Amino acid sequence: MAAESSSRIIDRTIDRIHADSRRQPGGFTMPSPHCHPHYEIFYIEDGEASFFIGNGMYELHEGDFLLIPPDVFHYTRYPRGTCLRSNVFFRESDIDGRAAELMPEGRKFFSDTRVFHLPEAYRSQISALLNRMTREERINDERSAPMLGALLTELLLLCGRECSFVSELPDRIHTTDLPIVRAAQYMSEHYMDDITSADIAAAAGYSLNYLTRRFREAAGIGVHEYLMFIRLQRAALQLVSTDRTVTDIAISCGFSDSNYFKDAFKKKYGVTPRAYRK
Repeated sequence: MAAESSSRIIDRTIDRIHADSRRQPGGFTMPSPHCHPHYEIFYIEDGEASFFIGNGMYELHEGDFLLIPPDVFHYTRYPRGTCLRSNVFFRESDIDGRAAELMPEGRKFFSDTRVFHLPEAYRSQISALLNRMTREERINDERSAPMLGALLTELLLLCGRECSFVSELPDRIHTTDLPIVRAAQYMSEHYMDDITSADIAAAAGYSLNYLTRRFREAAGIGVHEYLMFIRLQRAALQLVSTDRTVTDIAISCGFSDSNYFKDAFKKKYGVTPRAYRK
């Protein structure tokens, strides 16, 4: 971005809508897997990109949108050729209520990761709108925030009218690398248990060495790091939604040592579990 690079946007809380368009070279990957406390719309104007997101993997192509809700783990690769993509980052408060109600399933639409496809006939219209958003990002004056709000509303309304959504999409959207998905789902379902890398490899149907290599290629981090991410994310949710003690939460999220949990939590969130709760 001209005002702020997208690598900075993903790392912090935002106070307005941001937009970015750029061409990524083939073989490029995000510096690291991440999640952020705001929504992201990702659109491919041409080329392709591979996503590891949540516990699934997707191959996206020209005309494909991806909606990423807040605090959802994701990692992006551009495996072949260049890819022209656009990103729009926004908060829940930036979503116009009327536009939200007109999306499939209404406001519930924004609660999950969504893949939707724009037919070729409408792509020039969407590209022009996204270019206007990127231009406002560069201008960045007192009118840019309300202008970006109006353009986001228009984008959502056009997508709701013109896009085809998950149930209508062809199978090409979903990856065939199902063992990696099985490994991620196994960790998501058994994070509270004393599971090992061997257990995860068995669930995936891969040898341990092969899973270790393939999982890092797909997700950008190792199997153990991903399991740690899930455990800490679940613990953070319990800290703000329950009255359970920190030790009880640590044990329920698969940590046998509460001191190790506290150190790992502070490394990820920058504060102790008790400070996070407050």
